[in-house]
Amino acid sequence: MPTERLHRVAVLVLEGAKPLDVGIPAQVFTTRASMPYEVRVCGPAPGLVTGGDGLSYHVADGLDALAWADIVFIPGYRFPDREDPPAAVVEALRDAQARKTRLAAISTGAFALAATGLLDGKRATTHWHYTRRLALKHPRVQVDENVLFVDEGSVLTSAGAASGIDLCLHILRGDVGVAASNHAARRLVAAPYRSGGQAQYVPHSVPEPLGSRFAATREWALHRLAKPLTLEILARHASVSPRTFSRRFAEETGFTPMQWVMRARIDQARELLELSELPIEQIAARTGLGTGANLRLHFQRILGTTPSQYRRTFVA
Repeated sequence: MPTERLHRVAVLVLEGAKPLDVGIPAQVFTTRASMPYEVRVCGPAPGLVTGGDGLSYHVADGLDALAWADIVFIPGYRFPDREDPPAAVVEALRDAQARKTRLAAISTGAFALAATGLLDGKRATTHWHYTRRLALKHPRVQVDENVLFVDEGSVLTSAGAASGIDLCLHILRGDVGVAASNHAARRLVAAPYRSGGQAQYVPHSVPEPLGSRFAATREWALHRLAKPLTLEILARHASVSPRTFSRRFAEETGFTPMQWVMRARIDQARELLELSELPIEQIAARTGLGTGANLRLHFQRILGTTPSQYRRTFVA
């Protein structure tokens, strides 16, 4: 893990803030020895902020924390479509973005981000209950109601609370690598990675035994990535037809089965690059990618870099 200065995370609590949305980035990026982050929870001003669900928050910092931060999280809040955040908040968010600070909204926090104009012409999402309201209130925003999160580089948005975890883990993967992200996921007892393109909710009712069987199949596959894994092999393990498996798998994960297998193999390769000194050829063999050339090909296609460059980035 790089030994540079800690990444600075500010969690901006607005009136009506939802407690789970506030807690997610504060806990994922918790200030601890294993995480290269420093977290501050702030509000429009230091002191008490009235939250939603019967809770309030006493924050030590005001909007000056946004000037300190490398990334600012805007948790969701109640009744976001009724009025915009205070002008001082909107201006502080604009100033932060002008300094190249990343802005990440969880759930209805997207409304505060949209109020700045920084989402105009960009894709964004929010909780499915509010996607149409966001589109009506901010017609210049390209609202996508069928995804868990959207990464537009300097601005990021996510759907409901659980997808806020997905967004945080996505950011972790980019900042400090897949090994640290997987470690955080294990600590949170969360899925290591869900596609941002996954639907917010499954459009058809899936019987619980089938969903449990698919989760077991994914876990089984993760422990045999070095071996052949085809659609037929996966479907056979799940005891369904390949056609049913393919369709339901995509609904649950946002990937086709073979796309998921490839990304799982690339993730395992990333972790080996970060945590071991194994040569590229051995990593390719251990992850089921066959040859170093094949590993390089898929690494470039999916991540836009080479294994060697990736290793230099995430190994101190």
